[in-house]
Formats: sequence, structure tokens, C-alpha cells
Amino acid sequence: MPTLIGPSSGNYFSQRLRLHYVDWGNEDAPPLLLVHGGRDHCRNWDWVAEALCDKYHVIAPDLRGHGDSQWMMGGSYDIFDYVYDIAQLIHQKNLAPLRIMSHSMGGAISLLYAGLYPETVSKLIAIEGLGPPPSMLADRMKTPADQQIRGWIDQLRTLSSRQPRRYASIEDAYKRMQEENPHLSPERARHLTVHGMNQNEDGTYSWKFDNYVRIFPPIISGRPTEKLWANITCPTLLVRGTESWAKDPRQDGRLDHFQNATYEEIEGAGHWVHHDRFDEFMSIATRFLED
Repeated sequence: MPTLIGPSSGNYFSQRLRLHYVDWGNEDAPPLLLVHGGRDHCRNWDWVAEALCDKYHVIAPDLRGHGDSQWMMGGSYDIFDYVYDIAQLIHQKNLAPLRIMSHSMGGAISLLYAGLYPETVSKLIAIEGLGPPPSMLADRMKTPADQQIRGWIDQLRTLSSRQPRRYASIEDAYKRMQEENPHLSPERARHLTVHGMNQNEDGTYSWKFDNYVRIFPPIISGRPTEKLWANITCPTLLVRGTESWAKDPRQDGRLDHFQNATYEEIEGAGHWVHHDRFDEFMSIATRFLED
């Protein structure tokens, strides 16, 4: 595997948080934003960015509470706060109109952004970014709102005493990364581990993400997710790995909410499709972005 040269780093501000991004240069080319998923970081896109940075101005942010971006203080990590951060990055860096590629929670964020500002997005790829299937949401909605909110408070209270896990060495964390996603090659697992950790003062290592990103707010009726999907006007590519926990959006009706979406399944890939079957994914993604 060739050695990655790597991008430059930058920062911007959103809701008084200093948020980090990496920039792969080529500023005269069309902008392409890469948005990572939960408990991940911007350097998870390095192989994708390296393959595309000769044709696009590639920028990959660390979401709040992730990577080298600041952690939220005095509030929770609501998905519309993430949407605001992405909207601010696009606004402040004057990136619109742009292409967006996204994964998991980053896909959910990007789909909501594109539904709010459809005129700013020319192409959109979301890898397993549709969130829980309707059946799971319906089950959760059976729990009364007051019980959901009380449960959320209890979760936050419990999490407040949880300390970030400490690993004696990078090697120990690397083994954990391999256990989490056995599809990863050793080279990718090590790269993601090195860029996803901070060394503590006592010499141990911890993941960079804030433990509070683990908690999702209560599912209260009235959130306009499907309505915002329906607002998206640009060509949209929804991608799923056949070995993932994610469900087929054709079967549960979620694909029907989109005006101009196509769906691709990639055999032998889990949730991290762009890592698990990189060549197959890039062939599909590159063709979609260029058409």
C-alpha cells in the first residue's frame, strides 16, 4: 500500500466551539466534503481523499466531540447541532455548490443538510446514513415521551462517571480496532488507530472522541427527517454493505422519500463500506461523482 502524503489542518468556529478539518489542497477544483460517522474522525477518509484530491478540493471535518475538534460543554450532541456545524463550514469556507460524501451518522447529517439547503449540494453520497429502520423507531416510539426523557437523563447521569478507556499501548488499541471491524486490513486498522487516539499524561492512550457522543436524545415525534429527505433535489447515492447491520431501504420504504436517489449494495462489506471493499466502492463513487 503506498504511503499517504497527508493533508494540511485548519480550524473554524461554530457555536463557540473550535472545530478541526483537514484540507487536501487543489483549491481551484470543485469542492468535495467528506463527513465521517460517530466515534470516528476525519482521517478515516484518507484513502478516499488521496484517490480524489487530483480532481476535487477535498475537505474532511472532525465533527464536534470527535477527532481534534473541541468537545461540547453544557449540552448534548443533537444531530441538528452537527448539521449547523456543517452548514457553518460550508458557509465560512464558501464551498457551495459542492459534492458531499458521508458515512453513517455523517450520512444522516449530510442528508438533513441537503434537505435544508438543496440548492447548495450538487451530488450526495451517503454510506449507510439513513439511521435506524422504521420498525426500530416505531418500537422506541411506543415508550411514552416522559419515560424516554427520564431514561435519557439516567443515561447521562451514568455516563458522567464513566472515564475514557485507557490502553497501555497503541498496539492494544490497534487490536481493539481489529476486533471492532474484522474487515479492516492491518494497515488500515493501524492508520485509523494512530489518528484516532491521544496519549494521556500517564503515558496511556485513549480514543479522541467524547464519551457523551454515545448518548442519543429521546425520539420524540415531529422531527422532519423524511420531509427533509424529500426536499433533496441533487442526485443522491445511497450505499449499503451486504454484511452490515443496516437494513435495505428499498424494503422498508425509506428510499421512496427521495426524489432522485439510486441505491447500491456492495457484497462482502460491513458498515464501513469504504474501508471493507475500497476498490469496489471507489469505482461506484467515482463514476457517480463524475456523471
